[in-house]
Parts: sequence; structure tokens; C-alpha cells
Amino acid sequence: MYIKIKGALDRILAALGLIILAIPLLTVAVCVRLQSKGPAVFRQVRTGLNGKEFRVYKFRTMKATDVPFDIEHPVIDDDNAELTAIGRILRKTKIDEFPQLINVLRGEMSLIGPRPFMPVYYERYEEWEKERLCVKPGLSGPAQVNGNGYLTNEERSYYDIVYARNVSFRTDVKIMFKTVGVLLLGEKRFLRGVPAAEIEKIKNAAVAAEEES
Repeated sequence: MYIKIKGALDRILAALGLIILAIPLLTVAVCVRLQSKGPAVFRQVRTGLNGKEFRVYKFRTMKATDVPFDIEHPVIDDDNAELTAIGRILRKTKIDEFPQLINVLRGEMSLIGPRPFMPVYYERYEEWEKERLCVKPGLSGPAQVNGNGYLTNEERSYYDIVYARNVSFRTDVKIMFKTVGVLLLGEKRFLRGVPAAEIEKIKNAAVAAEEES
């Protein structure tokens, strides 16, 4: 039942968020433009529901939007020369992701769900990991409140798949509150690694389901 109303609830809350945050977001956009040349907001291709690609909106945090991407080290270090001063703040507070409220309003994302990754990750997914794409990607998600950048790719996939199998209003509210904690205290404070045995269970369950089908 919740899945049926989740989309409508997402759009309502995203619209309210954009209205309430209109002036702060406009202020951020002006700061980004004043500090370096280029657009304040740019779009980046990500993989969404059922593997369909779409473009997310993000505040620009770097001097350029076409810097080389390292799949083995995707998190941009704070001392990266391409980062702007305002960009460091936006990344640390996750404010650079706020324009994705537009994606939620468009129905491409949810407020809560697995974070959408670049297509290069989808190309490297094992079959069991693709289950994370059976729900809409989110502005915040289960992996983001359990360590995010400190987790391995398999651990992130584990959290996302467990979420996708057990979507509920209670879980979404819990993740929303934990997101606030992450913003205030940092990701490392909430780090919860996943035992290899638990990941193996998820993998085995996926293999068994595929064999049955």
C-alpha cells in the first residue's frame, strides 16, 4: 500500500521543499557563480529505476564539470585542486544534491531510496546488485546513513537491496532522521560495515531466485 502513495508523497514534499528553500538555494547558486566561471547547476547522467538512465541536477562544486572520473576512487578529496571553496562546503553538507528535489518532482527520483550511480557502475554490476534498481533512486538512502563513502561497493549494494526488499514508511522516516544526523555529525559517525557472510546470503538468494525463474 505504501509503495502506491510513496510517489505522490514524494512529489508533494519535494514541491514544498523547493518553495521553502527557494531563497537559500538561489543564494547558493549566486555564490557558486561568483566564485568560478560556469553554470551554478549542471546535469549528470545516472542510472535509475529498472536501469533507465536520466539526468540528475547538482550544484557545481568544481571549477569544471568534465574532470576525469576514477571508478575505484569516486569520492573527491577535500584537497582536490579542482574543488572551489564553496564547493567543499556544499559537498560536506550535501547541499550540492538539493537541486535533485527537481528530479523528485519530475518522478525520476524519490526522497528516500538507493542513490543513483553513474552508468559506468551499472556496467560493472554483478547480477545480484541489479536488484537495487527495482525501486526509484533517492535523494538520501540506506547506504548514505550507514557510512556511505566508508563502505565498499558491495556493502552499499547490500544496504540498497535490503531496503528495496523492505520498503516501508517507517524505514523512510528513520532514514530521513538519520540523514539529518549524518549532515550534522558526518558519515563516519554512522559507519556500520556489513559482514561478508551477510553479503553472501544476499548473493545466494539472488542466484536461487534466478534459477527458479
